[in-house]
Amino acid sequence: MSLKQKHPIQIQDGALFISDAHDNEKRDGFHQFLQQLIQGKRTTSQLFLMGDMFDLLVGEVTYTKSLFSNTITLLNTLSTKIEIYYFEGNHDFNLQPLFPNITVIPLKNQPTLCTIGSQKLLLSHGDLYQGFSYTLYTALIRNSNLLKFLNFIDIRTDNSISKKILTPQLTKEICYKISNFQEIIKQKIKKYDIGITEIDFVCEGHHHQNKVYEFEHLNYINFSSFACDKCYYQITFKEKIKFMKLS
Repeated sequence: MSLKQKHPIQIQDGALFISDAHDNEKRDGFHQFLQQLIQGKRTTSQLFLMGDMFDLLVGEVTYTKSLFSNTITLLNTLSTKIEIYYFEGNHDFNLQPLFPNITVIPLKNQPTLCTIGSQKLLLSHGDLYQGFSYTLYTALIRNSNLLKFLNFIDIRTDNSISKKILTPQLTKEICYKISNFQEIIKQKIKKYDIGITEIDFVCEGHHHQNKVYEFEHLNYINFSSFACDKCYYQITFKEKIKFMKLS
């Protein structure tokens, strides 16, 4: 469990957070965002990618690596200049071999304990605690041997498996509000293993809701989807944590 990690990630003042860009053949906002960082039009010394940066990127799947090869190259170039943490999502996983200089955090190591100043945060993509069936599903789709077998079939069928997954994503509506979201999160927070330490913030993507809630002494932030509003966040800390939404 990630809360038992020996050393929390040290978040730097001014670090940037971007979530759920869902880049695909028609949507390349994340690619452009990275270009601006490389060109110095946006600046930071630390970048947190909160998952689902692509509509589908899997380490074992040749087609997805080819489709996003330019963005993969950009990320690897940027990783030689700044510190990058990549929280794998449900659309992008088994990524460490693609990004040798990036700290890739798989689902099994989420939520991950981080600190800034005296404050403690738990970070995750957000697709946690969704029941036994979903947990089993996530384990199966990350099985490397299964993925290599599926990739073998994919290559020999003109990438039919990958295209069947990716094509509906081009028209899928991902920018919508979830009714009763605060109550959903209130119940979800109870499942977090936070009894061993005092946590000030829980930060997630995945839901695309752009919401901040206070639950007793715990703050919760759900990042907006970059695919929906082209917004990202910058963290600052003086007496308390502040996430500034930028575009």
